Amino acid sequence: MKNMKKVHYDKVLILPNIRSAINVGSIFRTADGVGVDKIYLVGYTPRPIDRFGRAQKDIAKSALGAETWIPWEYREDLVELIKTLKDDDYSIIALEQDKNAIDYRKLKPTKKMAFIVGPEVNGLDKIILKLCDSIVEIPMYGKKESLNVSVATGIALFRILN
Repeated sequence: MKNMKKVHYDKVLILPNIRSAINVGSIFRTADGVGVDKIYLVGYTPRPIDRFGRAQKDIAKSALGAETWIPWEYREDLVELIKTLKDDDYSIIALEQDKNAIDYRKLKPTKKMAFIVGPEVNGLDKIILKLCDSIVEIPMYGKKESLNVSVATGIALFRILN
């Protein structure tokens, strides 16, 4: 049997304006499990360390330490971050329900990927979606139209990246 080497992808996750610290912590934990290289926290998304240098307890509780070893960075402006990542050859992929979205299982991974998962109530703004290279969605079959953001992130990342 040949010695098969797994392809390494440069993969980052962007969390814009996610209100729940518990969801942010859960996403950190999932990101660790799937091998995300860095997380960008944008807008009012809670950060593992607040502006006074204190640990955010709800993130720490749900992340179980992942917030201490996964590199993260705060950015105020999502559009600016997307443009910076595009300049660095990242493919920008939004996980969002949209008329232009494809089934997440059909996305072909690229060498450098930046995944954006948006706020649960209103989703990602149309202006942001226009800046993305791909929009993927998880098909829904029940009465609910969507999943919790941390659950959707886990499902999509494990399928796309493994």
